[in-house]
Amino acid sequence: MKKPVKTYLKIGIAIMAVAAVVVFLFHSNTKSHSPEDTVSYNRDDLHLEVFYNRPYKKNREIFGELIPYNKVWRTGANEATTFSTNKDILIDGSLLKAGKYTLWTIPKENSWKVIFNDRMYPWGINLDEEAYRDAAFDALVLEVPAKKLKNSLDQFTIKFTEQNGFIYLQLAWDKTFLSIPIKQDIKKAHK
Repeated sequence: MKKPVKTYLKIGIAIMAVAAVVVFLFHSNTKSHSPEDTVSYNRDDLHLEVFYNRPYKKNREIFGELIPYNKVWRTGANEATTFSTNKDILIDGSLLKAGKYTLWTIPKENSWKVIFNDRMYPWGINLDEEAYRDAAFDALVLEVPAKKLKNSLDQFTIKFTEQNGFIYLQLAWDKTFLSIPIKQDIKKAHK
């Protein structure tokens, strides 16, 4: 190999190595401020799972300020939050087919829009800090009431609970709480 080609090859490898270290450090730093979490629900043959990143309040005013009202939010930090179901389910009475979705929300003072989108995105926001979501791929959009918590919750939390034959997907942070009812699609479950 000629000397200039070897030099360019070495420079290229060095640049790729530095880029890999920068990406690793960026990823590690963002994850320390908003760690990853996965929550799941398993009963009989139904499996639901949410992957998300959990930001902290850090003495900030969250909804209406850090996360503006009436604007799409990635429902967590870092990567877009994902929701998967292995069976068709009814979410607040509307059908959501089995599959994997990105989960987006539009917070408002008294209610939130909850959006299940068919597409997977490389990150939750683009370089302009706007949600990556493309509305053309929305599989389900619904609106649920937002409730006020008595005590502030420091870290964003998503969990599943079960009550009165329903599964509830619950989102809570600061003094805001959402509870989204889920039921397995009965018509398909008994075929």
